[in-house]
Amino acid sequence: MSVLPSTITIREVGARDGLQAEAPLTVDQRVDLIDALLTAGVAHLEVAAFVSPTAVPAMAGAADVVAAVGTPEGVVRAALVPNLRGAELALAAGIDELTVTLSASATYNQRNVRMSIDESVSAIGDICRLAAAAGVPVDAVVSCAFGSPYEGDVPPAQLALLVERLRAEGAAAITLADTTGMATPRRVHEVLAATGVAVGLHLHDTRGTGLVNAYAGLQAGVVRFDTSVGGLGGSPFAHGSAGNLATEELVALCDDLGVSTGIGIDALIDAALLVEQFLGHPVPSRVAHAGPRSRRAPQP
Repeated sequence: MSVLPSTITIREVGARDGLQAEAPLTVDQRVDLIDALLTAGVAHLEVAAFVSPTAVPAMAGAADVVAAVGTPEGVVRAALVPNLRGAELALAAGIDELTVTLSASATYNQRNVRMSIDESVSAIGDICRLAAAAGVPVDAVVSCAFGSPYEGDVPPAQLALLVERLRAEGAAAITLADTTGMATPRRVHEVLAATGVAVGLHLHDTRGTGLVNAYAGLQAGVVRFDTSVGGLGGSPFAHGSAGNLATEELVALCDDLGVSTGIGIDALIDAALLVEQFLGHPVPSRVAHAGPRSRRAPQP
């Protein structure tokens, strides 16, 4: 077996990506979820998106969420921003990290944000310069990195060039997203061979391969992963997109492999069941309901 990293960083995206396509929760409920995640030991999380509440009603009140969460010591609070105005609002709210998105698929990018890839790269550069002046890093998330429902596989060399362009524009980090669940372990290795492993992975479970793709990333040496409590999520703008890889499923796997995440599995499951209660429907995560493999059945 390949030598696996001893420690990885998980960026919990449930309070943003996980909730964006759901019926809106109140600001208090979203803050309660974030507090439960912090109790579990989550130290890096996306707390909000500074987007139009008309376009994404579930993300209304982003500044209120950030203010209510406060500034917990040792915690990185990220926010998604779609444009320069969103970045200005997020920075004014005191956010620690900005996330921005563009697609490796020209057709998906045009349908999603009505811009060419070149236009998106330029816009991200403007956001990076604004954020740099405030001392805030930007993570550029490249959607459809492992395949597009329109163009099929994106050539790894083409993706690597896009990654370098984003770094040249000032992105402090790059995350490769499997937006519509087209990744496989083979494809993960092919892409990482071109881009290098100094990237994050944002994996979806559309075709049931989220966890095996994460394992492929671990084998390759990736140490940053985006996951969502309960396995919630999926872009409201990506047809057929299913939920993200569940945070508790990756943590349970890492616990068994001896890879440290700093997150407690039992408290994390409590957070997943809390958001399940808020939403009024079961979360997709299997570990949230079955528990980790260490859980024993009650004695008769």
